[in-house]
Amino acid sequence: MGAVDMIHPDLASAGGILETKKIGDHAMEHGVPMAMHFAGTPISFMANVHCAAATENFLCLEHHSLDVPWWNDMVSPKPEIKDGHAVVPNRPGLGIESLNEDVIRKHLHPEQPGYFEPTLEWDKERSWDRLWS
Repeated sequence: MGAVDMIHPDLASAGGILETKKIGDHAMEHGVPMAMHFAGTPISFMANVHCAAATENFLCLEHHSLDVPWWNDMVSPKPEIKDGHAVVPNRPGLGIESLNEDVIRKHLHPEQPGYFEPTLEWDKERSWDRLWS
């Protein structure tokens, strides 16, 4: 491995919680810290929080939605951030009990208004993010 200051995996496109944890563990064996890229929903955020909490060389997690006033309202219970740190819940699973579908539907993208629509474009080889990122 060459000179690397940090790795920066995106859990949503790196293979999920387990694969991202493996990436972090491998980097730790080489003395490389892990900063995690994240830009998504509260569900993906909580998956990142759990992965980060279980990865010894975790440094920081990006969060691009702090200024979106309705972001936390998409799920119940809401993700907690205290003093700039995400709180790892002690509830089962990711710690989310339900989606607030009214909030989600209210904020659907006007050009892509579907809600849990089929995503057949992801069946095409060209859309496999692992090949391009």
